[in-house]
Amino acid sequence: MTPLTLAVVLVELLGVAGPPAQASPLGDSIIVFAGSLLVGGVAIHVAASYVAGAGEYGDAVITALLGAVVWALLDGVPLVGGLLALVAWVGVIKWRYPVGWTRAAIIGVAAWAVATVVLAALALLGVGSLDALGVPGT
Repeated sequence: MTPLTLAVVLVELLGVAGPPAQASPLGDSIIVFAGSLLVGGVAIHVAASYVAGAGEYGDAVITALLGAVVWALLDGVPLVGGLLALVAWVGVIKWRYPVGWTRAAIIGVAAWAVATVVLAALALLGVGSLDALGVPGT
């Protein structure tokens, strides 16, 4: 399944045409989590494919999930949490793809740019409740 196909399925799942009659908060949270993870996966996949020429979409989704966990664990550290989280997030990319620190950082910046564009496009379609899980700053 291509990232574009996943985006179309995501838009259909989120019901751009209208909300379901009986939406539950837990169901909504699961859909937002899954959608955000897919968007983060798309961003990392596009960036890693362009910069490193490596990786499958599934690898990018796992990288996004691991990056989100690392970020959540380290971001709360007083004074240096943001910096530690950012370095650890780039470290996750370095670990998951055959690149060094510099190219891992470039993948991170490119993933942020792709996620920003994807989220803006989804907002134009009426899906504004998503983030890009696993991509900081989105």
